[in-house]
Amino acid sequence: MPDVYELKNQYINIAVASHGAELQSITDVTNGQEYMWSGDPAVWGKHSPVLFPIVGALKDNTYFFNGKAYNLNRHGFARDMDFSLSDRQPDQLVFSLKSSAATLKNYPFPFELTISYRLSEKSVQVTYAVKNSGDGDMWFSIGGHPAFKLPLFTGDAYVEYHLEFEQPETTGRWPIAAGGLIAAMPAPFLENKQRLDLDKSLFAKDALVLKHLRSEQIAVVSNKTGKGFLFSWKDFPFFGIWAASGADFICLEPWCGIADGVNSSQDITQKEGINRLAPGKHFERSWAVTINN
Repeated sequence: MPDVYELKNQYINIAVASHGAELQSITDVTNGQEYMWSGDPAVWGKHSPVLFPIVGALKDNTYFFNGKAYNLNRHGFARDMDFSLSDRQPDQLVFSLKSSAATLKNYPFPFELTISYRLSEKSVQVTYAVKNSGDGDMWFSIGGHPAFKLPLFTGDAYVEYHLEFEQPETTGRWPIAAGGLIAAMPAPFLENKQRLDLDKSLFAKDALVLKHLRSEQIAVVSNKTGKGFLFSWKDFPFFGIWAASGADFICLEPWCGIADGVNSSQDITQKEGINRLAPGKHFERSWAVTINN
């Protein structure tokens, strides 16, 4: 069993597993209310996997770099690896993963990935920091995949919740084709809308994949009480919203990267949304959850 570390203030308590540096629980200290999905393996056995060094699927699970083929499964390997706890403060946990002979086989870039969880009143901020430890440019994607319990509160139904975007959005959704690849053209989705009423049928054809939203906040709100939580992010150009078929959760997924398109060349340096990091340089992005009880 992986080690699980807890962090608590007067408002919230979180639990993070060393395996995958995965956030497993956010609870309200005052009433014990849980906000994260349980990770039921019969439905979807994850809570909040870290997506690195790719987001989504590669065409044929393969990419090319300098003329050589490499294989990576959907969402990469970080979520399945053991991180070390590299720092612990009263309000923060920091986990680290470094490249190894095993990772270099199919991802030929030396790296150090740190994931920190910091509490501030009713919020937890999650920060991804990537360092290029090699001598050449590094190519990578990174993203979050947190799953939140829905309905949150006893007596509520899934359809009695909605998403409230920070700003009115006009955007298509990018359908997911065979093999988890992104379709060549978007389908109509939001037309100057700020509110999205939730229904499990939204995910009948897999995730809602959105690009370049104006908003950097989404509130998940109970129609009955107005309570829920606020999900915020900055400088993630892609966003996924997903739930497994019929499941009682919702994933809000900020991505710096995206699955291959159906017409992908499979050259990682030409991949949509790929990030390029020079030797010795750092890349950092954060997202946060703030409970509203």
